[in-house]
Amino acid sequence: MSKGAAGAGAKGGKKKVATYVIDCSKPVEDKIMEIASLEKFLQERIKVGGKAGALGDSLTVTRDKNKITVTADATFSKRYLKYLTKKYLKKHNVRDWLRVIASNKDRNIYELRYFNIAEQEGEEED
Repeated sequence: MSKGAAGAGAKGGKKKVATYVIDCSKPVEDKIMEIASLEKFLQERIKVGGKAGALGDSLTVTRDKNKITVTADATFSKRYLKYLTKKYLKKHNVRDWLRVIASNKDRNIYELRYFNIAEQEGEEED
């Protein structure tokens, strides 16, 4: 038995539908990034059953204006989605200006926000 199959069986239990949203409204409005390229990146890189790009019926990645929704029937880690989003930002050289944060209101939503550079500059002058 492979290592991944044993881990999934021990953790999993009941399978439930998980829906995660990545809100890219601020960088898309400022034309820093294209949401279509992030959607394509996620579809190519998300691993299901140890194979990247083979989403099958268990996982869907959809786009609505400035938001990307990932719906998983099988167990899917929210942390893995954050990891892939950060990897995309690094690949497109915008990781220095943007960060991925979980929303305060709903924990199934990630937001792409700018770093607060103005606050950091004020602290350095003191």
